[in-house]
Amino acid sequence: MPRDPYILEVTQDIPLPLDDVFPFFASPENLEAITPPWLNFRILTPSPIPMHEGSIIDYRISLRGIPLRWRTRIDAYDPPLLFIDRQIRGPYLLWEHTHLFEQHSSGATTFTRMTDRVRYLPRDIPRAVPLLGGLLHKFFVRAELERIFAYRREKLAALLVSKPQAPVLSS
Repeated sequence: MPRDPYILEVTQDIPLPLDDVFPFFASPENLEAITPPWLNFRILTPSPIPMHEGSIIDYRISLRGIPLRWRTRIDAYDPPLLFIDRQIRGPYLLWEHTHLFEQHSSGATTFTRMTDRVRYLPRDIPRAVPLLGGLLHKFFVRAELERIFAYRREKLAALLVSKPQAPVLSS
């Protein structure tokens, strides 16, 4: 296992202003709508869940058919620009998910660039065999996370976007 965590970063432009996008993500109850059905994701914390620094949210998921409990804490909450959730109990040694939101304009079009940055360390990758651990990460853990975020991207487009995505601006 590497000393440094793995990082997965996914960016999506949503052709809506920031004030229309952030509230969707600030409501944990919307997670079920954008999480793939094969994870059997359910929020266990009673609704409504107030979002603020220190909020604790409990979930149930199923990874490869194994039911697991997952607990996260909101470590930072700065609406409408960002929030960070960190796993305090769950399937990873480290899971820190930063949600960043930036409003951009291109001509008359206003859109929100949403970036998910996940720092993570898988729990069950063998330390004694680094090459095997690297292969397991690449073909199982990373591939599954990319599949989950691809599903999320499609669901967000269907739920929040009624017109084609705004162009991606070069930085």
